[in-house]
Amino acid sequence: MHIQIAKTAGFCMGVRRAVDMAIDAANKNEGPICTYGPLIHNPQVLDILKEKGIPTLSHIPEKGEGTVIIRAHGIPPATRQQLTEAGFHVMDATCPRVIRVQTIIRKHAESGHHVIIAGDEDHPEVVGLLGYGGDRGHVINTVQQLEALPIFEKAILVAQTTQNTMFYETIHQWALHNAPHYKMFNTICDSTEKRQTETMALAKGVDLVIVVGGKNSGNTQRLAEVATEAGATSLHIESARELDTSILTGKNSIGITAGASTPNWILRQVVSTLEKKSMENSRNRAHGWIKRIQLFLLSSNIYLAMGAAAVSYAASMLQGFPHEMRYSFIAAAYILSMQIFNNLTGIPSDRYNNPERASLYEKGRLFFFILASTAGLAGLYAAFQSGLLPFFLLFFMSLAGSLYNTPLLPPSLSPGGIRSLKDIPGSKTILIAIAWGVLCVILPSVGIRGVLDFASLGAFVFITILVFVRTAFFDILAIQGDRIVGKETLPILLGEQASHRLLTRMLTAIFVGIFLLTPTPLFPCNAFILALPPFVLIWMLRAEAKGRITADTRLAFHIESLLIFTGILAAIGLQLG
Repeated sequence: MHIQIAKTAGFCMGVRRAVDMAIDAANKNEGPICTYGPLIHNPQVLDILKEKGIPTLSHIPEKGEGTVIIRAHGIPPATRQQLTEAGFHVMDATCPRVIRVQTIIRKHAESGHHVIIAGDEDHPEVVGLLGYGGDRGHVINTVQQLEALPIFEKAILVAQTTQNTMFYETIHQWALHNAPHYKMFNTICDSTEKRQTETMALAKGVDLVIVVGGKNSGNTQRLAEVATEAGATSLHIESARELDTSILTGKNSIGITAGASTPNWILRQVVSTLEKKSMENSRNRAHGWIKRIQLFLLSSNIYLAMGAAAVSYAASMLQGFPHEMRYSFIAAAYILSMQIFNNLTGIPSDRYNNPERASLYEKGRLFFFILASTAGLAGLYAAFQSGLLPFFLLFFMSLAGSLYNTPLLPPSLSPGGIRSLKDIPGSKTILIAIAWGVLCVILPSVGIRGVLDFASLGAFVFITILVFVRTAFFDILAIQGDRIVGKETLPILLGEQASHRLLTRMLTAIFVGIFLLTPTPLFPCNAFILALPPFVLIWMLRAEAKGRITADTRLAFHIESLLIFTGILAAIGLQLG
Protein backbone atom coordinates (compact mmCIF):
# COMPACT_ATOMS: atom_id res chain seq x y z
CA MET A 1 0.00 0.00 0.00
CA HIS A 2 1.45 3.34 -1.08
CA ILE A 3 0.70 6.24 1.27
CA GLN A 4 1.04 9.78 -0.03
CA ILE A 5 0.75 12.79 2.29
CA ALA A 6 -0.13 16.26 1.03
CA LYS A 7 2.69 18.78 1.52
CA THR A 8 0.65 21.41 3.38
CA ALA A 9 -1.36 19.05 5.57
CA GLY A 10 -1.68 20.16 9.20
CA PHE A 11 -1.60 23.44 11.08
CA CYS A 12 -1.63 26.59 9.00
CA MET A 13 0.23 29.69 10.11
CA GLY A 14 -2.78 31.31 11.76
CA VAL A 15 -3.82 28.22 13.71
CA ARG A 16 -0.26 27.48 14.83
CA ARG A 17 0.08 31.07 16.02
CA ALA A 18 -3.17 30.92 18.01
CA VAL A 19 -2.36 27.56 19.64
CA ASP A 20 1.20 28.67 20.46
CA MET A 21 -0.09 31.87 22.07
CA ALA A 22 -2.57 29.94 24.22
CA ILE A 23 -0.14 27.23 25.33
CA ASP A 24 2.67 29.72 26.02
CA ALA A 25 0.26 31.79 28.14
CA ALA A 26 -0.76 28.66 30.08
CA ASN A 27 2.88 27.60 30.61
CA LYS A 28 3.71 31.02 32.07
CA ASN A 29 0.82 30.55 34.53
CA GLU A 30 -0.01 34.25 34.89
CA GLY A 31 -3.53 34.06 36.29
CA PRO A 32 -6.75 32.59 34.88
CA ILE A 33 -6.90 32.16 31.10
CA CYS A 34 -9.80 31.29 28.80
CA THR A 35 -10.70 31.57 25.13
CA TYR A 36 -13.81 33.31 23.85
CA GLY A 37 -15.40 30.54 21.84
CA PRO A 38 -13.39 27.51 20.65
CA LEU A 39 -9.87 28.69 19.78
CA ILE A 40 -9.82 26.50 16.66
CA HIS A 41 -12.05 23.80 15.19
CA ASN A 42 -10.27 20.72 16.48
CA PRO A 43 -11.66 18.76 19.45
CA GLN A 44 -8.34 17.12 20.42
CA VAL A 45 -6.58 20.48 20.68
CA LEU A 46 -9.48 21.94 22.66
CA ASP A 47 -9.26 18.99 25.08
CA ILE A 48 -5.55 19.68 25.58
CA LEU A 49 -6.19 23.36 26.22
CA LYS A 50 -8.82 22.42 28.78
CA GLU A 51 -6.35 20.07 30.51
CA LYS A 52 -3.86 22.95 30.69
CA GLY A 53 -6.44 25.14 32.40
CA ILE A 54 -7.73 27.06 29.39
CA PRO A 55 -11.51 26.60 29.27
CA THR A 56 -13.79 27.96 26.56
CA LEU A 57 -15.95 30.97 27.44
CA SER A 58 -19.36 30.75 25.73
CA HIS A 59 -20.81 34.03 27.02
CA ILE A 60 -19.50 37.29 28.45
CA PRO A 61 -20.03 37.70 32.21
CA GLU A 62 -20.75 41.02 33.85
CA LYS A 63 -17.39 40.88 35.61
CA GLY A 64 -14.40 38.96 34.32
CA GLU A 65 -10.81 38.48 35.44
CA GLY A 66 -7.58 37.27 33.93
CA THR A 67 -6.88 36.86 30.24
CA VAL A 68 -9.33 36.03 27.47
CA ILE A 69 -7.89 34.89 24.14
CA ILE A 70 -9.74 35.85 20.97
CA ARG A 71 -10.17 32.78 18.78
CA ALA A 72 -8.27 32.39 15.51
CA HIS A 73 -11.46 33.09 13.55
CA GLY A 74 -11.80 36.57 15.05
CA ILE A 75 -14.82 38.23 16.70
CA PRO A 76 -16.98 41.32 15.98
CA PRO A 77 -15.52 44.60 17.30
CA ALA A 78 -18.54 45.08 19.56
CA THR A 79 -17.84 41.74 21.26
CA ARG A 80 -14.23 42.70 21.84
CA GLN A 81 -15.38 45.94 23.46
CA GLN A 82 -17.71 43.99 25.76
CA LEU A 83 -14.85 41.71 26.86
CA THR A 84 -12.70 44.74 27.71
CA GLU A 85 -15.52 46.43 29.62
CA ALA A 86 -16.08 43.21 31.61
CA GLY A 87 -12.54 43.54 32.95
CA PHE A 88 -10.67 40.94 30.88
CA HIS A 89 -7.17 41.43 29.55
CA VAL A 90 -7.74 40.67 25.86
CA MET A 91 -5.11 38.68 23.94
CA ASP A 92 -5.81 38.70 20.21
CA ALA A 93 -5.06 35.37 18.48
CA THR A 94 -7.03 36.26 15.34
CA CYS A 95 -5.33 34.88 12.25
CA PRO A 96 -3.46 37.68 10.40
CA ARG A 97 -5.20 36.59 7.17
CA VAL A 98 -8.57 37.16 8.84
CA ILE A 99 -7.41 40.51 10.21
CA ARG A 100 -6.63 41.56 6.62
CA VAL A 101 -10.22 40.79 5.58
CA GLN A 102 -11.57 42.64 8.63
CA THR A 103 -9.49 45.69 7.66
CA ILE A 104 -10.76 45.64 4.07
CA ILE A 105 -14.37 45.40 5.23
CA ARG A 106 -14.07 48.14 7.85
CA LYS A 107 -12.39 50.55 5.43
CA HIS A 108 -14.99 50.11 2.68
CA ALA A 109 -18.00 49.97 4.99
CA GLU A 110 -16.95 53.32 6.44
CA SER A 111 -16.80 54.77 2.90
CA GLY A 112 -20.37 53.66 2.13
CA HIS A 113 -19.74 50.33 0.34
CA HIS A 114 -21.97 47.34 0.83
CA VAL A 115 -19.98 44.25 1.82
CA ILE A 116 -20.81 40.90 0.22
CA ILE A 117 -19.11 37.98 1.98
CA ALA A 118 -18.92 34.61 0.23
CA GLY A 119 -19.02 32.23 3.18
CA ASP A 120 -21.03 30.22 5.68
CA GLU A 121 -23.35 32.53 7.61
CA ASP A 122 -22.99 30.59 10.87
CA HIS A 123 -19.20 30.22 10.71
CA PRO A 124 -17.50 32.21 13.51
CA GLU A 125 -15.13 33.91 11.05
CA VAL A 126 -18.06 35.19 8.99
CA VAL A 127 -19.91 36.29 12.15
CA GLY A 128 -16.84 38.32 13.07
CA LEU A 129 -16.52 39.80 9.56
CA LEU A 130 -20.17 40.85 9.57
CA GLY A 131 -19.46 42.81 12.72
CA TYR A 132 -17.12 45.03 10.71
CA GLY A 133 -19.65 45.46 7.89
CA GLY A 134 -22.51 46.54 10.13
CA ASP A 135 -25.88 46.93 8.43
CA ARG A 136 -24.14 46.95 5.04
CA GLY A 137 -22.94 43.36 5.39
CA HIS A 138 -24.45 40.49 3.37
CA VAL A 139 -23.52 36.79 3.37
CA ILE A 140 -24.01 34.56 0.34
CA ASN A 141 -23.23 30.87 -0.04
CA THR A 142 -24.68 30.25 -3.51
CA VAL A 143 -24.88 32.09 -6.80
CA GLN A 144 -28.65 32.22 -6.36
CA GLN A 145 -28.26 34.14 -3.09
CA LEU A 146 -25.97 36.60 -4.87
CA GLU A 147 -28.50 37.06 -7.68
CA ALA A 148 -31.23 37.74 -5.11
CA LEU A 149 -29.36 40.78 -3.81
CA PRO A 150 -29.92 44.17 -5.48
CA ILE A 151 -27.14 45.57 -7.63
CA PHE A 152 -25.61 48.09 -5.23
CA GLU A 153 -24.13 51.36 -6.38
CA LYS A 154 -21.02 50.68 -4.35
CA ALA A 155 -20.05 47.23 -3.11
CA ILE A 156 -17.12 44.97 -2.46
CA LEU A 157 -16.95 41.20 -2.69
CA VAL A 158 -14.74 39.25 -0.27
CA ALA A 159 -14.50 35.60 0.76
CA GLN A 160 -14.24 33.69 3.97
CA THR A 161 -10.54 32.78 4.17
CA THR A 162 -11.36 29.04 3.96
CA GLN A 163 -13.86 29.32 1.10
CA ASN A 164 -13.89 26.85 -1.80
CA THR A 165 -11.70 28.42 -4.50
CA MET A 166 -13.83 27.05 -7.36
CA PHE A 167 -17.01 28.50 -5.85
CA TYR A 168 -15.39 31.90 -5.36
CA GLU A 169 -14.21 31.89 -8.97
CA THR A 170 -17.84 31.29 -10.02
CA ILE A 171 -18.90 34.29 -7.90
CA HIS A 172 -16.11 36.33 -9.42
CA GLN A 173 -17.23 35.54 -12.97
CA TRP A 174 -20.84 36.41 -12.13
CA ALA A 175 -19.78 39.80 -10.80
CA LEU A 176 -17.65 40.54 -13.87
CA HIS A 177 -20.69 40.02 -16.13
CA ASN A 178 -23.44 41.47 -13.94
CA ALA A 179 -21.80 44.03 -11.65
CA PRO A 180 -18.39 44.95 -13.10
CA HIS A 181 -18.19 48.03 -10.88
CA TYR A 182 -17.96 45.85 -7.75
CA LYS A 183 -14.55 45.79 -6.12
CA MET A 184 -13.27 42.21 -5.94
CA PHE A 185 -10.89 40.97 -3.23
CA ASN A 186 -9.61 37.41 -3.32
CA THR A 187 -9.27 36.95 0.44
CA ILE A 188 -9.04 33.16 0.41
CA CYS A 189 -5.93 32.24 2.39
CA ASP A 190 -3.04 31.02 0.22
CA SER A 191 -2.76 28.03 2.54
CA THR A 192 -6.39 27.15 1.75
CA GLU A 193 -5.74 27.44 -1.97
CA LYS A 194 -2.65 25.22 -1.73
CA ARG A 195 -4.50 22.58 0.27
CA GLN A 196 -7.40 22.45 -2.16
CA THR A 197 -5.09 22.36 -5.20
CA GLU A 198 -2.98 19.61 -3.64
CA THR A 199 -6.08 17.63 -2.64
CA MET A 200 -7.43 17.84 -6.18
CA ALA A 201 -4.14 16.57 -7.62
CA LEU A 202 -3.90 13.91 -4.91
CA ALA A 203 -7.42 12.65 -5.60
CA LYS A 204 -6.61 11.97 -9.26
CA GLY A 205 -3.75 9.59 -8.45
CA VAL A 206 -4.97 7.49 -5.50
CA ASP A 207 -7.74 5.02 -4.69
CA LEU A 208 -8.83 6.80 -1.52
CA VAL A 209 -8.37 10.25 0.00
CA ILE A 210 -8.47 10.46 3.79
CA VAL A 211 -9.15 13.95 5.12
CA VAL A 212 -8.15 14.39 8.77
CA GLY A 213 -9.64 17.17 10.88
CA GLY A 214 -12.52 18.46 12.96
CA LYS A 215 -16.00 17.65 11.67
CA ASN A 216 -17.06 21.26 12.28
CA SER A 217 -14.00 22.71 10.55
CA GLY A 218 -15.08 24.53 7.38
CA ASN A 219 -11.74 24.23 5.57
CA THR A 220 -11.53 20.51 6.38
CA GLN A 221 -15.06 19.89 5.10
CA ARG A 222 -14.14 21.65 1.86
CA LEU A 223 -11.09 19.43 1.38
CA ALA A 224 -13.41 16.42 1.50
CA GLU A 225 -15.71 18.16 -0.99
CA VAL A 226 -12.79 18.92 -3.32
CA ALA A 227 -11.65 15.29 -3.22
CA THR A 228 -15.16 14.08 -4.05
CA GLU A 229 -15.55 16.64 -6.84
CA ALA A 230 -12.27 15.39 -8.32
CA GLY A 231 -13.82 11.91 -8.59
CA ALA A 232 -12.10 10.18 -5.68
CA THR A 233 -13.56 8.24 -2.79
CA SER A 234 -13.03 10.39 0.29
CA LEU A 235 -13.19 9.69 4.00
CA HIS A 236 -13.37 12.51 6.58
CA ILE A 237 -12.19 11.49 10.06
CA GLU A 238 -11.20 13.41 13.17
CA SER A 239 -8.64 10.91 14.48
CA ALA A 240 -7.16 7.46 13.92
CA ARG A 241 -9.83 5.97 16.19
CA GLU A 242 -12.45 6.60 13.50
CA LEU A 243 -10.42 4.85 10.82
CA ASP A 244 -12.29 1.74 9.72
CA THR A 245 -9.48 -0.34 8.25
CA SER A 246 -12.00 -2.46 6.31
CA ILE A 247 -12.37 0.42 3.86
CA LEU A 248 -8.69 -0.05 2.97
CA THR A 249 -9.29 -3.48 1.49
CA GLY A 250 -8.33 -3.49 -2.16
CA LYS A 251 -6.78 -0.02 -1.98
CA ASN A 252 -3.27 0.13 -3.38
CA SER A 253 -2.71 3.85 -2.94
CA ILE A 254 -4.03 6.22 -0.31
CA GLY A 255 -3.73 9.99 -0.17
CA ILE A 256 -3.84 11.83 3.16
CA THR A 257 -4.51 15.49 3.73
CA ALA A 258 -5.53 17.45 6.79
CA GLY A 259 -7.32 20.64 7.65
CA ALA A 260 -5.60 23.81 8.81
CA SER A 261 -6.57 23.11 12.43
CA THR A 262 -5.32 19.50 12.50
CA PRO A 263 -2.20 19.04 14.66
CA ASN A 264 0.77 17.03 13.41
CA TRP A 265 0.42 14.29 16.02
CA ILE A 266 -3.14 13.46 14.91
CA LEU A 267 -1.88 13.18 11.33
CA ARG A 268 1.01 10.95 12.43
CA GLN A 269 -1.31 8.64 14.34
CA VAL A 270 -3.43 8.17 11.20
CA VAL A 271 -0.32 7.51 9.09
CA SER A 272 0.96 5.05 11.73
CA THR A 273 -2.35 3.16 11.71
CA LEU A 274 -2.26 2.92 7.92
CA GLU A 275 1.36 1.75 7.95
CA LYS A 276 0.50 -1.01 10.42
CA LYS A 277 -2.35 -2.09 8.16
CA SER A 278 0.06 -2.10 5.24
CA MET A 279 2.51 -4.27 7.21
CA GLU A 280 -0.23 -6.83 7.82
CA ASN A 281 -0.82 -7.18 4.10
CA SER A 282 0.42 -10.65 3.09
CA ARG A 283 1.76 -9.33 -0.22
CA ASN A 284 4.00 -6.90 1.66
CA ARG A 285 5.02 -9.23 4.50
CA ALA A 286 8.77 -8.86 3.84
CA HIS A 287 8.43 -5.11 3.55
CA GLY A 288 6.37 -5.11 6.74
CA TRP A 289 9.11 -6.89 8.68
CA ILE A 290 11.68 -4.41 7.38
CA LYS A 291 9.48 -1.53 8.57
CA ARG A 292 9.03 -3.15 12.00
CA ILE A 293 12.78 -3.67 12.40
CA GLN A 294 13.45 -0.12 11.25
CA LEU A 295 10.90 1.27 13.71
CA PHE A 296 12.30 -0.79 16.62
CA LEU A 297 15.90 0.22 15.89
CA LEU A 298 14.85 3.87 15.87
CA SER A 299 12.54 3.79 18.88
CA SER A 300 14.89 1.71 21.04
CA ASN A 301 17.83 4.04 20.19
CA ILE A 302 19.93 1.05 19.06
CA TYR A 303 20.31 2.69 15.65
CA LEU A 304 21.42 5.94 17.29
CA ALA A 305 23.98 4.00 19.36
CA MET A 306 25.34 2.54 16.12
CA GLY A 307 25.62 6.11 14.86
CA ALA A 308 27.59 7.10 17.96
CA ALA A 309 30.04 4.24 17.36
CA ALA A 310 30.48 5.37 13.74
CA VAL A 311 30.98 9.03 14.67
CA SER A 312 33.61 8.05 17.27
CA TYR A 313 35.51 6.26 14.52
CA ALA A 314 35.21 9.30 12.22
CA ALA A 315 36.52 11.62 14.97
CA SER A 316 39.73 9.61 15.28
CA MET A 317 40.18 9.72 11.53
CA LEU A 318 39.78 13.53 11.62
CA GLN A 319 42.52 13.73 14.25
CA GLY A 320 44.80 11.46 12.28
CA PHE A 321 45.40 8.58 14.73
CA PRO A 322 44.37 4.89 14.61
CA HIS A 323 41.03 4.27 16.27
CA GLU A 324 40.44 1.61 18.94
CA MET A 325 37.02 0.00 18.62
CA ARG A 326 36.47 -0.12 22.39
CA TYR A 327 35.94 3.65 22.28
CA SER A 328 33.20 3.15 19.72
CA PHE A 329 31.65 0.66 22.14
CA ILE A 330 31.90 3.17 25.02
CA ALA A 331 30.21 5.88 22.92
CA ALA A 332 27.46 3.51 21.79
CA ALA A 333 26.83 2.22 25.34
CA TYR A 334 26.62 5.70 26.86
CA ILE A 335 24.33 7.10 24.16
CA LEU A 336 22.06 4.04 24.31
CA SER A 337 21.81 4.31 28.10
CA MET A 338 21.18 8.06 28.32
CA GLN A 339 18.74 8.18 25.38
CA ILE A 340 16.63 5.34 26.76
CA PHE A 341 16.42 7.04 30.16
CA ASN A 342 15.52 10.27 28.37
CA ASN A 343 12.74 8.50 26.45
CA LEU A 344 11.41 6.86 29.60
CA THR A 345 10.98 10.31 31.17
CA GLY A 346 9.76 11.86 27.91
CA ILE A 347 6.70 9.67 27.36
CA PRO A 348 4.22 12.59 27.90
CA SER A 349 5.60 14.63 24.97
CA ASP A 350 6.15 11.50 22.86
CA ARG A 351 2.41 10.82 23.00
CA TYR A 352 2.15 13.79 20.62
CA ASN A 353 5.52 13.77 18.84
CA ASN A 354 6.11 10.04 18.43
CA PRO A 355 3.11 7.91 19.49
CA GLU A 356 4.76 4.68 18.33
CA ARG A 357 7.77 5.27 20.58
CA ALA A 358 5.57 6.33 23.50
CA SER A 359 3.57 3.12 23.16
CA LEU A 360 6.74 1.01 22.94
CA TYR A 361 8.24 2.51 26.10
CA GLU A 362 4.98 2.37 28.05
CA LYS A 363 4.64 -1.35 27.32
CA GLY A 364 8.31 -2.18 27.88
CA ARG A 365 9.33 0.08 30.76
CA LEU A 366 11.11 -2.71 32.68
CA PHE A 367 12.90 -4.06 29.60
CA PHE A 368 14.21 -0.64 28.60
CA PHE A 369 15.21 0.23 32.16
CA ILE A 370 17.29 -2.98 32.36
CA LEU A 371 18.74 -2.35 28.88
CA ALA A 372 19.71 1.25 29.75
CA SER A 373 21.25 0.24 33.08
CA THR A 374 23.21 -2.63 31.51
CA ALA A 375 24.50 -0.43 28.69
CA GLY A 376 25.54 2.27 31.15
CA LEU A 377 27.45 -0.14 33.38
CA ALA A 378 29.07 -1.86 30.37
CA GLY A 379 30.27 1.50 29.08
CA LEU A 380 31.74 2.42 32.46
CA TYR A 381 33.52 -0.95 32.70
CA ALA A 382 35.01 -0.53 29.21
CA ALA A 383 36.15 3.00 30.12
CA PHE A 384 37.75 1.69 33.34
CA GLN A 385 39.64 -0.90 31.29
CA SER A 386 40.96 1.97 29.15
CA GLY A 387 42.35 3.94 32.08
CA LEU A 388 41.36 6.10 35.04
CA LEU A 389 41.01 9.33 33.05
CA PRO A 390 38.53 7.89 30.49
CA PHE A 391 36.65 6.22 33.36
CA PHE A 392 36.27 9.40 35.41
CA LEU A 393 35.29 11.40 32.30
CA LEU A 394 32.53 8.92 31.51
CA PHE A 395 31.51 8.61 35.16
CA PHE A 396 30.93 12.35 35.57
CA MET A 397 29.11 12.50 32.22
CA SER A 398 26.85 9.66 33.35
CA LEU A 399 26.25 11.42 36.66
CA ALA A 400 25.37 14.68 34.90
CA GLY A 401 23.04 12.83 32.54
CA SER A 402 21.31 11.07 35.43
CA LEU A 403 20.83 14.36 37.30
CA TYR A 404 19.49 16.25 34.28
CA ASN A 405 15.87 16.07 35.48
CA THR A 406 16.68 16.19 39.20
CA PRO A 407 16.05 19.46 41.14
CA LEU A 408 19.42 20.56 42.53
CA LEU A 409 18.38 23.85 44.15
CA PRO A 410 15.64 24.63 46.66
CA PRO A 411 12.83 26.88 45.35
CA SER A 412 14.11 29.82 47.43
CA LEU A 413 17.50 29.76 45.69
CA SER A 414 16.37 29.03 42.13
CA PRO A 415 16.60 32.09 39.83
CA GLY A 416 13.54 32.28 37.58
CA GLY A 417 12.35 28.85 38.73
CA ILE A 418 15.48 27.10 37.40
CA ARG A 419 16.13 24.21 39.79
CA SER A 420 17.62 21.61 37.44
CA LEU A 421 19.56 21.44 34.18
CA LYS A 422 16.27 20.58 32.47
CA ASP A 423 14.83 23.97 33.46
CA ILE A 424 17.50 25.89 31.53
CA PRO A 425 15.86 26.84 28.19
CA GLY A 426 17.43 25.00 25.25
CA SER A 427 19.87 23.13 27.50
CA LYS A 428 19.02 19.66 26.17
CA THR A 429 20.24 20.32 22.64
CA ILE A 430 23.46 21.99 23.79
CA LEU A 431 24.34 19.38 26.42
CA ILE A 432 23.68 16.45 24.08
CA ALA A 433 26.01 17.94 21.47
CA ILE A 434 28.77 18.55 24.05
CA ALA A 435 28.36 15.01 25.41
CA TRP A 436 28.88 13.59 21.91
CA GLY A 437 31.97 15.76 21.45
CA VAL A 438 33.47 14.52 24.71
CA LEU A 439 32.59 10.88 23.97
CA CYS A 440 33.75 10.78 20.37
CA VAL A 441 36.70 13.19 20.44
CA ILE A 442 38.12 13.94 23.88
CA LEU A 443 37.75 10.54 25.53
CA PRO A 444 39.47 8.52 22.73
CA SER A 445 42.14 11.18 22.29
CA VAL A 446 43.20 11.24 25.94
CA GLY A 447 42.81 7.46 26.22
CA ILE A 448 44.87 6.57 23.14
CA ARG A 449 47.26 9.50 22.70
CA GLY A 450 47.14 11.06 26.15
CA VAL A 451 46.98 14.59 24.68
CA LEU A 452 44.59 17.09 23.09
CA ASP A 453 45.72 19.35 20.25
CA PHE A 454 44.29 21.66 17.58
CA ALA A 455 43.15 18.63 15.57
CA SER A 456 41.12 17.59 18.62
CA LEU A 457 39.54 21.05 18.76
CA GLY A 458 38.66 20.91 15.07
CA ALA A 459 37.16 17.43 15.39
CA PHE A 460 35.25 18.50 18.53
CA VAL A 461 33.71 21.48 16.70
CA PHE A 462 32.78 19.31 13.70
CA ILE A 463 31.12 16.57 15.78
CA THR A 464 29.32 18.87 18.22
CA ILE A 465 27.84 21.01 15.42
CA LEU A 466 26.77 17.94 13.43
CA VAL A 467 25.05 16.43 16.50
CA PHE A 468 23.66 19.80 17.61
CA VAL A 469 21.96 20.24 14.23
CA ARG A 470 20.70 16.65 14.26
CA THR A 471 19.16 17.10 17.72
CA ALA A 472 17.70 20.54 16.97
CA PHE A 473 16.24 19.18 13.71
CA PHE A 474 14.30 16.60 15.72
CA ASP A 475 13.25 19.38 18.12
CA ILE A 476 11.78 21.28 15.16
CA LEU A 477 9.80 18.21 14.12
CA ALA A 478 8.58 17.78 17.73
CA ILE A 479 7.80 21.43 18.42
CA GLN A 480 4.04 21.01 18.85
CA GLY A 481 4.24 18.25 21.44
CA ASP A 482 7.13 19.89 23.30
CA ARG A 483 5.21 23.15 23.56
CA ILE A 484 2.16 21.37 24.96
CA VAL A 485 4.11 19.74 27.80
CA GLY A 486 5.98 22.97 28.54
CA LYS A 487 9.45 22.15 27.21
CA GLU A 488 11.53 25.14 26.13
CA THR A 489 13.56 23.70 23.27
CA LEU A 490 15.65 25.77 20.89
CA PRO A 491 12.98 25.97 18.13
CA ILE A 492 10.38 27.08 20.71
CA LEU A 493 12.72 29.84 21.92
CA LEU A 494 13.85 31.02 18.48
CA GLY A 495 10.94 29.99 16.27
CA GLU A 496 11.01 27.46 13.44
CA GLN A 497 12.27 29.77 10.69
CA ALA A 498 15.03 31.30 12.81
CA SER A 499 16.07 27.79 13.93
CA HIS A 500 16.24 26.59 10.33
CA ARG A 501 18.46 29.57 9.43
CA LEU A 502 20.76 29.01 12.42
CA LEU A 503 21.19 25.30 11.72
CA THR A 504 21.82 25.90 8.02
CA ARG A 505 24.53 28.45 8.83
CA MET A 506 26.19 26.12 11.33
CA LEU A 507 26.27 23.29 8.81
CA THR A 508 27.58 25.62 6.11
CA ALA A 509 30.38 26.68 8.46
CA ILE A 510 31.64 23.13 9.06
CA PHE A 511 31.10 22.21 5.39
CA VAL A 512 33.33 25.10 4.30
CA GLY A 513 35.69 24.57 7.23
CA ILE A 514 36.45 20.98 6.21
CA PHE A 515 37.59 22.12 2.75
CA LEU A 516 39.60 25.06 4.11
CA LEU A 517 41.39 23.03 6.79
CA THR A 518 42.03 19.79 4.88
CA PRO A 519 45.12 21.14 3.03
CA THR A 520 46.59 22.29 6.37
CA PRO A 521 48.34 20.16 9.03
CA LEU A 522 45.19 20.40 11.18
CA PHE A 523 43.27 17.67 9.32
CA PRO A 524 44.47 14.70 7.20
CA CYS A 525 44.34 15.27 3.44
CA ASN A 526 41.54 12.72 3.03
CA ALA A 527 39.24 14.43 5.59
CA PHE A 528 37.50 16.38 2.80
CA ILE A 529 35.19 13.38 2.34
CA LEU A 530 33.49 14.21 5.67
CA ALA A 531 32.05 17.40 4.15
CA LEU A 532 29.32 15.25 2.60
CA PRO A 533 27.18 14.61 5.76
CA PRO A 534 26.67 18.33 6.59
CA PHE A 535 25.87 18.99 2.93
CA VAL A 536 23.18 16.26 2.92
CA LEU A 537 21.80 17.55 6.23
CA ILE A 538 21.50 21.07 4.75
CA TRP A 539 19.46 19.60 1.90
CA MET A 540 17.21 17.72 4.35
CA LEU A 541 16.61 20.87 6.41
CA ARG A 542 15.65 22.92 3.37
CA ALA A 543 13.52 20.17 1.87
CA GLU A 544 11.59 19.63 5.13
CA ALA A 545 11.04 23.38 5.57
CA LYS A 546 9.60 23.64 2.05
CA GLY A 547 7.45 20.52 2.43
CA ARG A 548 9.33 18.47 -0.17
CA ILE A 549 9.94 15.65 2.32
CA THR A 550 7.52 14.47 4.98
CA ALA A 551 8.35 14.47 8.69
CA ASP A 552 7.81 10.75 9.26
CA THR A 553 9.68 7.59 10.25
CA ARG A 554 11.61 7.58 6.98
CA LEU A 555 12.97 11.07 7.58
CA ALA A 556 14.01 10.14 11.13
CA PHE A 557 15.74 7.01 9.79
CA HIS A 558 17.59 9.05 7.13
CA ILE A 559 18.76 11.62 9.71
CA GLU A 560 20.14 8.91 12.02
CA SER A 561 21.64 7.10 9.03
CA LEU A 562 23.79 10.18 8.35
CA LEU A 563 25.71 9.46 11.56
CA ILE A 564 26.49 5.90 10.43
CA PHE A 565 27.26 7.27 6.97
CA THR A 566 29.83 9.60 8.55
CA GLY A 567 31.71 6.58 9.95
CA ILE A 568 31.52 4.77 6.60
CA LEU A 569 32.92 7.82 4.82
CA ALA A 570 35.75 7.98 7.34
CA ALA A 571 36.63 4.35 6.55
CA ILE A 572 36.56 5.14 2.82
CA GLY A 573 38.73 8.20 3.45
CA LEU A 574 41.32 6.08 5.24
CA GLN A 575 41.42 3.68 2.30
CA LEU A 576 41.84 6.59 -0.11
CA GLY A 577 44.61 7.97 2.10
